[in-house]
Amino acid sequence: MSAGGVLDGIGRGVADGEGLGRALDEVLANRATRVLALGEPTHGVTAFPLLRNDMLEQLVERGFRSVALEIDLFAAESVDDYVRGTAADLDEVLENGFSHGFGRIPGNRELVEWLKEYNMDRSEQERIRFHGFDAPTETGTAPSPRRALRTVRDFLPAGLRPESTAELAGLLGADEEWSNPAAMYDPGASIGNSARVRALRIVADDLASALRRAAPELSSADPAGFARAETNARAAKGLLRYHAAMARTAPDRVGMLMSLRTEMMADNLLAIAAEEQHRGSTLVFAHNAHLQRGQSTLSFGEHEATWASAGSLVALSLGDGYLFVATDGSPSGAAGTLQGAMASATDRRTLFPAAELRSALPADIATDEPVVRGHIPLKASDLDAADAVVFITDTDGKQHQYW
Repeated sequence: MSAGGVLDGIGRGVADGEGLGRALDEVLANRATRVLALGEPTHGVTAFPLLRNDMLEQLVERGFRSVALEIDLFAAESVDDYVRGTAADLDEVLENGFSHGFGRIPGNRELVEWLKEYNMDRSEQERIRFHGFDAPTETGTAPSPRRALRTVRDFLPAGLRPESTAELAGLLGADEEWSNPAAMYDPGASIGNSARVRALRIVADDLASALRRAAPELSSADPAGFARAETNARAAKGLLRYHAAMARTAPDRVGMLMSLRTEMMADNLLAIAAEEQHRGSTLVFAHNAHLQRGQSTLSFGEHEATWASAGSLVALSLGDGYLFVATDGSPSGAAGTLQGAMASATDRRTLFPAAELRSALPADIATDEPVVRGHIPLKASDLDAADAVVFITDTDGKQHQYW
């Protein structure tokens, strides 16, 4: 029997809005989804952001009121301001509001334009919010915690500011010391093990504690300001942990950095879900590796690092409220592979319930080779960490340069 025959009747065609809507209704049925996480197997291939855009339109009709992307949570604030009505140049919003160069990926301009138009003349309750949930870092650098620490300190009334903040300016020093790109590869170039950073970790903890203890009064007086201070308190502690890990010389250094970034992503996602729960659910879009319920793995030299993905951490808190849809794609999957099986049963875009797909295929079915840079093809074992898979054949095999 051909692979296509094995999968007959399992897939749901999602090439158009009507088919996508029906498939989403099946996936969402009988569960109170707070976060629908849509993964992509690589960055820069247009087909996946376009699927996200189509899916968001359908989910908005089903009560979703926010979208969160794998970009710096602070940078994304300018995008949210824009789509909620602030006047700005769209090109500047895409360049500065999307970290990692993601503003240049096709599909993201269309997303921002659609959100801007949708939100026009709608009430705050009905508007779609835009969030970033990634750590405030870039691939090879991490910034100073100056902004985050000062935001929390300045929000607190003078009488509530911890004594440890008195020397904040001196402890922070110059921003260039923190963002030295050499620190990513040379622990000796990082200031993360200095007495100053150790002192700043106490400052960050003191500020977070002071904010928490004053929450009943401060949150009622200024809900938006309090939420912003909470976000910055969380970011400050995460950044300082990250810088301390950059100074590590142990073999697990890279894995530690990856797991700390993942922890920040998960904490940010949970905060977004909590903030948005009174308005509606959230669509999250990022690499499959971040959103899967399971372990992430990275090989570097003779070492291999393994850590819990952001999706597994979020699912631990949200349970069935977290739903993960993985994606993969190839113009022509190789015979005898998971990708080949899905390609032979796919007309452009097809959604497969993960449990049905896994049951229909041999447990040891092979995995196809990567198609473009950064592509991590799905393995049969990955189906255990997903609720559904969307396979796309019309990816055109091209990856747009954004780095």
